[in-house]
Amino acid sequence: MATTTSNQHPSPPPRSYTEYDDSSGRQNFSLKNSSHSNTASWTWSISLCCKNGRLSEAISLFTRMRESGIEPNHVTFVELFAGCARFPSQGVLLGPSLHGYARKIRLDHGDVMVGTAIVDMYSKFGELGLARLCFDNMCLKNKVTWNALINGCMRWCEFDEAIELFDEMPERDAVSWTVLIDGFVKNGMFHEAVLWFQHMQFMGQLPDFVTIISVLSAVANLGTLGLGLWLHRYIISHRLGVSVRISNSLIDMYCRCGYVEFACQVFEKMPKRNIVSWNTIIVGLACNGHSMEALQHFHIMQSQGVKPDSVTFTGALTACSHAGLVHKGQVLFDSMKDYNIVPRIEHFGCLVDLYCRAGRLKEAMMMVNKMPMKPNEVILGSLLSACRACEDINFAENLIDHIHDLDHRISNFNVLLSNIYAANGSWLGAADMRKKLKANGVQKKPGISVIEVNGRIHEFFAGDKSHADSENVYFVLNHLSGELKQYGHSWETDFLDSW
Repeated sequence: MATTTSNQHPSPPPRSYTEYDDSSGRQNFSLKNSSHSNTASWTWSISLCCKNGRLSEAISLFTRMRESGIEPNHVTFVELFAGCARFPSQGVLLGPSLHGYARKIRLDHGDVMVGTAIVDMYSKFGELGLARLCFDNMCLKNKVTWNALINGCMRWCEFDEAIELFDEMPERDAVSWTVLIDGFVKNGMFHEAVLWFQHMQFMGQLPDFVTIISVLSAVANLGTLGLGLWLHRYIISHRLGVSVRISNSLIDMYCRCGYVEFACQVFEKMPKRNIVSWNTIIVGLACNGHSMEALQHFHIMQSQGVKPDSVTFTGALTACSHAGLVHKGQVLFDSMKDYNIVPRIEHFGCLVDLYCRAGRLKEAMMMVNKMPMKPNEVILGSLLSACRACEDINFAENLIDHIHDLDHRISNFNVLLSNIYAANGSWLGAADMRKKLKANGVQKKPGISVIEVNGRIHEFFAGDKSHADSENVYFVLNHLSGELKQYGHSWETDFLDSW
């Protein structure tokens, strides 16, 4: 970055730390300046600008600093590069220029902190080639440097390169393992996250609380309760349960695995709770059909002085929907304005679903028409499902026209409409829908059933023969089918025919 010369007096240094108005997030240089100018005071002011996303002001301060004859040090550059990484939309234009100046004074490869900050910045930009080039040119690297590049590779789905770097690391710590595990979780690769956690255990590396939170998220998405229970025992034995974040993750994991009782036990034993704790238990109870308990927690939360937020109302409205509490749901929805919460599409979706479950299709459609945004696939799916339950073909046909007008992808909705025709015995309508789907090359994705056995997840779909134990599975199913038939039960599909 080129310096500019000026015949004017040097720029005044930034004011002292105590004069920074953090409430407004801005500096007022007309106030009293600090008594003496040094690198630390300039760097402090630059850091504050970077943390508040005001990178242009930070660069302006950086330029004035150099015009005043004050040389930046490695901390100055670290703060600037960190700011560019934190706000990439601004930093992508400023970061390379700063890198050029740091390279000019040999800080980019001579100082490990500056070099690591540059690698992290380019990784956040998605410029993995530049990040790797800077990484390879560094004279000194530490674990933070390696972790920064591995994290960048995981962020941009370069998993093979990330694993290769991980294997090359001269020394690893819990953070190194967590970077991989968390990267897999954030990319929806939950099986891989669990496998790497198990590998971490095999290698004798103790996880930290961030690792535990990441693995709990993977367990919640997979439904592997066995591993979740093991993690809970580990948390208790290592006294990590005092962390609010870990407790919140445990509540979420148990709720998503369907073990609401365990979730409530964790919640009740928490010495301290935050808004996320309340939201997690309310949403978890509501989604598992414990509507009255969810609403009870909603009211207890407010009685303890905790103000509900947007997520809280989503959970409470979901509880009303599952319990069929139409009036209660309407009152809750209207009360959102008392907390200055503007309803979002998920809140409208809950209210539409509430009307649909109650069979009040006209009111549901009126709500859709009143929404300030277009309905999404979830809302339209709720309406079509309600049409099937109410056997209202005419309403469903009108809704399909509405979907066409809204320019939604209609493949899944045509499948639903075909099912509605079939359920009402209108086979011509069902056949017509199937022909349209076939002409468009649309195939219905099979539903998948998931079961955990000895800590392993097994997936099945209708007529599945790919599982290693499929012969035994069908043998047991046919045996159960035979016993159920003796008691008067019948099946729509014969397992033997599927096999």
